[in-house]
Amino acid sequence: MAPTIETERLRLRPYRPEDFDSYAAMWADPAVVRFIGGNPFSREQSWTRLLRQFGMWQVMGFGFFVLEDRATGAFLGEAGFHELRRDIAPSLEGTLEVGWALAPAAQGKGLAEEAVRAALGWADGAVPALQQTCIIDERNAASIRVAEKVGFRELARASYHGTPTLVMRRERASWS
Repeated sequence: MAPTIETERLRLRPYRPEDFDSYAAMWADPAVVRFIGGNPFSREQSWTRLLRQFGMWQVMGFGFFVLEDRATGAFLGEAGFHELRRDIAPSLEGTLEVGWALAPAAQGKGLAEEAVRAALGWADGAVPALQQTCIIDERNAASIRVAEKVGFRELARASYHGTPTLVMRRERASWS
């Protein structure tokens, strides 16, 4: 089960079935998926993705968190970790792949960095042996800035599903 982590503005918490409508709305928004595959998710695809979030914690002992506004309780997005066995070179298998996505109303406010820092702080203590990686569409300047601010550096350039992609790694020396 995912822990709950609080930051100044956010609560990173486990998913609940009642998160589904907000989750599906976020993944159906073209602004959210612009650099994450480019195609809005159907309600069915969002349900499958949400179930994956529950399962990742059960199988791997890590996963994604819901990002909730501490002041209002509003669903703002998600951040955390997965192991997806992606068909990408260099391989990310066996690493703690970091990811994040925020609803459009939550973007551009520093919340992604706040959330990723909190999630990484948890991971540094809970799964310290796993190398931390992430992949980002080369055109996604905002996410590249977030990754760099929390200690990720470019490891390689790759193509993932036909999209030029940065493969990044967080060096142990930058771990807090």
